[in-house]
Amino acid sequence: MKIGPKFKIAKRLGAPIFEKTQTQKFELSQARGANARRGRRPGQMSDYKRQLIEKQKMRFIYGISEKQFRRYVDEAVEKSNQPVSLLMERLESRLDNVIYRMGLAKTRRLARQITSHGHICVNGKKMTIPSHKVKPGDIISIREGSRQTGLFVDLKEKYEAAAVPAWVTFDVKKMEGTMKSLPVYNPAETMFDPEQVLEYYSR
Repeated sequence: MKIGPKFKIAKRLGAPIFEKTQTQKFELSQARGANARRGRRPGQMSDYKRQLIEKQKMRFIYGISEKQFRRYVDEAVEKSNQPVSLLMERLESRLDNVIYRMGLAKTRRLARQITSHGHICVNGKKMTIPSHKVKPGDIISIREGSRQTGLFVDLKEKYEAAAVPAWVTFDVKKMEGTMKSLPVYNPAETMFDPEQVLEYYSR
């Protein structure tokens, strides 16, 4: 999915949603903008605009198209009386996101490339679909022929398990990991409000 100028998008949405904007430079830019606006009468943001911003943040963070995102939302609303939890569970269970959560890629964008280029196996079979739904118990491994590529050759030295959530594991020696359980949604860990996103699509 082509995104465009990430710095400008993150500034417009008011959140460091891309890795390149999670920097001191971006924080300073945001602070300067806030200082410039200080003293002005703040404009009233409409509910629609607020919901649109939350939707855009969520979609850009996971790097998926509008069509695909809408499909996830519709599925969550149709199949559950707790659509927020189901929507977050589906997004977090995408193969590219699981690879990112395991610490095999610094960004979801890189995780998508790793998958689509055939470097990943699910339960021993090569998988090239980033949106593939990973299930609890599935074994995610780096394909044998890819382990000596530049992406993974020094993984054992660089790998840090500190940020890996409790619902996934990764054994850097075996070059494989497991999705132990379904992802758990924690509002405190997100930069967006999925309730506002569902409101946007319910119009």
